Amino acid sequence: MGASLNVLGPGAAAAVAMASAADAMRGVEPRFEGLYVHVPFCFHKCHYCDFYSFVDTEDRQESFVARLEEELGALAAWVRTPLETVFVGGGTPTLLAPLLLGRALRAVRERLPLDSGAEWTVEANPETVDDAVAGTLGAAGVNRVSLGAQSFDPRHLKTLERWHDPASVARAIARLRAAGIARISIDLIFGIPGQTVDEWVSDLARAIDLGTDHLSCYGLTYEPNTAMTVRLGRGEFEPCDEGVEAAMLEQAVARLERAGFDRYEVSNWAGVRDGDRTAERCRHNMLYWRNRDWLAAGPSASGHARGVRWKNVPRLGDWLASRGTSPVVDVERGDADTVAGERLMMGLRLVDGVPEAEVEDIVALGLRGPARRAAIDRAIAAGMLARSSGALRFTARGMMTANATLSELV
Repeated sequence: MGASLNVLGPGAAAAVAMASAADAMRGVEPRFEGLYVHVPFCFHKCHYCDFYSFVDTEDRQESFVARLEEELGALAAWVRTPLETVFVGGGTPTLLAPLLLGRALRAVRERLPLDSGAEWTVEANPETVDDAVAGTLGAAGVNRVSLGAQSFDPRHLKTLERWHDPASVARAIARLRAAGIARISIDLIFGIPGQTVDEWVSDLARAIDLGTDHLSCYGLTYEPNTAMTVRLGRGEFEPCDEGVEAAMLEQAVARLERAGFDRYEVSNWAGVRDGDRTAERCRHNMLYWRNRDWLAAGPSASGHARGVRWKNVPRLGDWLASRGTSPVVDVERGDADTVAGERLMMGLRLVDGVPEAEVEDIVALGLRGPARRAAIDRAIAAGMLARSSGALRFTARGMMTANATLSELV
């Protein structure tokens, strides 16, 4: 699952064409803490995926890396303090030939200042992680890998149009650990058509047994303009029953808690290291949920600075033909109501919630303040939200239907 984020709520300003990220950021003083790099190449386009990606014919990999080197150098002017997180997503970054992958990763380190303790994540499909790729990641300083397992059941992998052998997940993990990369996350999908609760529990057990320190469990969503949604519309399968999907989520919550994982976000669980609940959380994604600032590199990558969001041009050919920082096709400057809604929407996804003082600041913004306060009060009365330990947060029950509550608040 790609880690770039684009959160655009009702009331956002209309998307406008801009020359560059510099134009997008005019008038704001960003403090960039992270970098997202988008690599669009894939071996096969998974049917549920709506991230910008396409099947790689390997003829533009070298051009991509050369253009990325240039773009990273141009972005350096915007970095005032060492970056604390880097996330390389896609697509499938590990589909790059090892020599080119190494070049791209070296460019990040050499052209941008990184904090000595920076978290550096690369997404990978299990079947792409051979010894050469694992060694390249480790040698470059990557210290976290997010593996897209999605399921360990060949039948459900086929439904999703995933092409890896379930056994390749364990092989990839062993190779990554041998290369010195200890922090490994696994992505799983539930609510796949035809999937039973028992089959989902089996997927959870397989993932837990692999001994990783982070799990992301996402309910399958039917995004517009994806092959999965087209197939659904043709009647090729029935979507998972909502009751069954809820039971799957309940099983994830219960079984991961018993296995020692701490749920810190609606869809994410982290292991607890030496009593520290925060050590294994994905620090880069925390930037998104806390509305911090991050830079974007690569075609279709999204960035954020002080409430301004933009997307790099989402066509590889146009991106390759550009110079310096990427052309920007969409810029969204939300009004006060939109900014307030985004802060609530993102912050409440975290189990820790939003500090009460910040909630009061948020409710005071924009014309929808009274309506938003009333919505919060209704959610509290319904047992979906609670005020506890100085924060507004979802209850266990509220987490089950978080999206419905968030949509009302936004």
